Amino acid sequence: MSRYLIIINFRTLVTLLISVLVPYIAYNFKVVYNIDLTLMSIAIIFPLVFTIRGAFRRREKALEHLSRFRAGLKTVEHFFQHSKLTDELKTDSQKLLEQLNVALFSHLNTKSENTSDYDVKLKAISEFIKANGELIGRGTKEKIFRFLRDVIDSADNLIAIHSHRTPVSLKAYCLIFIYIFPAVYTPTIINKIGFENPSWLTYFIVVLSEFILISLYNIQDQMEYPFDDEGLDDIKFKLFKIGRK
Repeated sequence: MSRYLIIINFRTLVTLLISVLVPYIAYNFKVVYNIDLTLMSIAIIFPLVFTIRGAFRRREKALEHLSRFRAGLKTVEHFFQHSKLTDELKTDSQKLLEQLNVALFSHLNTKSENTSDYDVKLKAISEFIKANGELIGRGTKEKIFRFLRDVIDSADNLIAIHSHRTPVSLKAYCLIFIYIFPAVYTPTIINKIGFENPSWLTYFIVVLSEFILISLYNIQDQMEYPFDDEGLDDIKFKLFKIGRK
């Protein structure tokens, strides 16, 4: 249940307060006019839809790169396990791959842009291959490095998705217009409803409209960062672990 309430946050409270305050002021000071709200709708809906679609594409790209990352790791693991390495070295190689897996996912789960732990684990695998090149075999080693390149490429793409979001300026612009929307929208609603009708209708329409807009904004904000396992649409990392069961 708590996951369904994650779209309700401080921004929701601010917009609801504005949605109640603006109609109160409009009724008390008789602020009424009738304007076309098409431009206002474009100012909010268009950037909101654009950012939601952008966040969804980022999530789909992340899923694609996670699949390639795990496929590359599993292939490298296969080559290690079927090489001439001793059982002890095979176990060591397995641990190194699992540590690399954990290091990348731990980085994606945080807001930090520091990838030093992942870089250290990646270097450790490279050094392991070079140190045991004779046992692995030249042909197998070349295949391992080829698939390890796919692992690195996918991981770097995931790190890039983690670090770079949809345009911040566009999101800020959209949020500003959501905040000022009641000031433009309320007098027009009052004009359509009329002062003779119950005022609660105006409050209800304005509050509902603002709640819908800010909820969509919050959904986009959650979808834009699909790695923290907080939102309903976040990526399930356990499905991409090298040792999943």
